Amino acid sequence: MKKSIRTFLKHPTKDNSNRSANPAVIRASTILFNSMQELYEHEKKIKKHKKVSHYSYGRYGSSTTIELENMLKELEQAFHVFLTGTGFGGVALAIMSLCRPGDEFLVSDNVYGPTKEISEKLLKEFNVKARFYNPDSFDDLKNKITKKTKMILVENPGSNTFEFQDLSKIVNLAKKKKIYTFLDNTWGTPLYLKPLKLGFDMSFSSATKYFSGHSDAMGGSLAVNKKVFKQIMFFYKLSGYRMSADEAYLIIRGLRTLDTRLNQHYENTKKVINFLKKQKKVKEILYPYKPSSKDYKLWKKYYSGATGLLSIVIKSKKKSSVIKFVNSLELFGIGYSWGGFESLALLQDLKKQTEYTKGRHFFRFNKDDHIVRLHIGLEDPEDLIKDLKNSLRYIK
Repeated sequence: MKKSIRTFLKHPTKDNSNRSANPAVIRASTILFNSMQELYEHEKKIKKHKKVSHYSYGRYGSSTTIELENMLKELEQAFHVFLTGTGFGGVALAIMSLCRPGDEFLVSDNVYGPTKEISEKLLKEFNVKARFYNPDSFDDLKNKITKKTKMILVENPGSNTFEFQDLSKIVNLAKKKKIYTFLDNTWGTPLYLKPLKLGFDMSFSSATKYFSGHSDAMGGSLAVNKKVFKQIMFFYKLSGYRMSADEAYLIIRGLRTLDTRLNQHYENTKKVINFLKKQKKVKEILYPYKPSSKDYKLWKKYYSGATGLLSIVIKSKKKSSVIKFVNSLELFGIGYSWGGFESLALLQDLKKQTEYTKGRHFFRFNKDDHIVRLHIGLEDPEDLIKDLKNSLRYIK
């Protein structure tokens, strides 16, 4: 029976050996075989990428992680999915698998902070050069490609400043130049955007966020096409970048309700934005909420939905008053990450958003502009609005 994605997330596979509605948590290092012949045959299956119920050694994962791999493989429409112990592990896995000394790779200058650090600082020591391009300019990307360019790494949208890029143009350019492509799709999730179907070689999501949804698990998901599978599998086996069975179980639990949660995050976000857009102290809302919003057309072109993360630009000559605004919020926790059930608020350092592509945001933001990132959780949106209203009065 052909299932919709909504149904599939609730009934991904049927395991007759386990009567529980959820997969068993299998923690394993040594995997036992009945004979050397069975072990050899199993290794052959893995090398040929045939379906298996377990791996031959615990470093590659367990039957619990295979269950999660299969769920995400269907969701992403991927050749294979690699699971890592943290979200950033998935980014590092892609870069370390494909880039070698003498290579260059292009990175959109709105990516996750640690991605900038590994690109600019660590890989430089291995003679791999990162070149940062302006996500608001396709020409800037195009002009920075050289004969040494190995990969283009895109975050769409930027999770602080929310630039949406023209993804098909990037893919088409990369294919002509025979360059690998990677998309950080954590904001949209493969429920709303399937990067591999667009032509990207790799689709990454921080499973810590919406996949888990409960702020109690960490993990990364790197979905790949057949072209890059062998190279990534080679490094994956050697590196030990694997997810534990316990984390995989928690993320499977979260995926069951992914569609329901994302829909509620979006509904709550729309109500909060309807309040924020009327506030004089909010200069700009960085989110595709109306046709005149920046990059609205690019969001509409590629995505079937939107989630609960946005930023607001507050104009104030007193940064201390913006800090007081964040500190006084009662229902918005102050902390890193997002994608869980709870609302969060975080004042961003604008300088860090522009430190590699000099002056990129100068035409949009000035010294009195402050970016506060908000994650709209699953609380009653009317309570969130009251909380924001009470705290906005501190901004001077």
